[in-house]
Amino acid sequence: MIKKVAVLYGGRSGEHEVSVRSAAAVMDGLKQLNNLEVLPVFIAKDGTWLLHGNRVAFLPDPNIGGLYLLEGESAGQVLTVDVVFPVLHGPYGEDGTIQGLLELARLPYVGAGVAGSAVGMDKILMKAVLQAAGLPVGEYIWFTATGWTQRKQEYVATVGEKLGYPCFVKPANLGSSVGITKAYNSEELIAAVAEALQYDRRVLVEKMLAGLEIECSVLGNDDPLASLPGQIIPCNDFYDYRAKYLDDRSRLIIPAELPPETTEKVRELAVKTFTALDCAGYARVDFFVQVEEGRVWINEINTIPGFTAISMYPKLWEASGLPFPRLLQKMLELAEERARQTASLKTEYES
Repeated sequence: MIKKVAVLYGGRSGEHEVSVRSAAAVMDGLKQLNNLEVLPVFIAKDGTWLLHGNRVAFLPDPNIGGLYLLEGESAGQVLTVDVVFPVLHGPYGEDGTIQGLLELARLPYVGAGVAGSAVGMDKILMKAVLQAAGLPVGEYIWFTATGWTQRKQEYVATVGEKLGYPCFVKPANLGSSVGITKAYNSEELIAAVAEALQYDRRVLVEKMLAGLEIECSVLGNDDPLASLPGQIIPCNDFYDYRAKYLDDRSRLIIPAELPPETTEKVRELAVKTFTALDCAGYARVDFFVQVEEGRVWINEINTIPGFTAISMYPKLWEASGLPFPRLLQKMLELAEERARQTASLKTEYES
């Protein structure tokens, strides 16, 4: 029996182009698996869903069970889908919105559910949850666009006193380093906030944590496993969008050259982060590691990490003994496992 896997990519976010590149690698990998048919569902920047150039949609009615064809010779018919593989980075894809639609449609899908996706995408909520779980995160402050307009000088003073310079300024909901700036003084801070507010109404300002940039991949549902960690050596001042995707001078060291006890600490914290945020399927957790002090700080989680040719997530699992096609197969299996768990739950209450 051939299983139909719908790959969702593109999307309405500043990470649209990265999603397209990630999806190309995922679809190439899926085509190496037996008994699979890949359905490439492209989501344009205006939100239009397209399959082979014709408009389609997932509808929230669970009795439909697939893609509703809106155009073409088969318009009005439904194309059955067995598993959905979202490869959407950023808002309207990685933030729980697509996941909510797929839950309503009762379709198995790869990756974290609504809550894990939403909190993992929102850097401010993510840090609050991790702090509540007793996990190590760096100092930060946050504010809204309205708060910044009304109390700009107060926030500038707080950053100088509490966080110091340089500091990092980020939109609350975005990835791939889009809209992120490293500010070295108050003037650069003000410009950085203006940049971040182009992408989100809430802004996060973080204390700079000196140390190695370490990443660790996690795979599983209720009993997740962590890969060997890897180290990023960015070609720029920090691992920004250009260093990630446009400039091939950034270096990846896999596995990271860490003391054994630090390696195990990173892997342990990666799993704890994944679990604390109620993630599922897969995710990548990023850290700052101060080797001499033996300190490990959680930077953030990516619930739909990149799958481009240079992306860390699949490379770390390959180094850990799980080749790319088998990794994708495992992710599909985890999606179906999670769907079976959800389907077994009661939806009626008998008092």
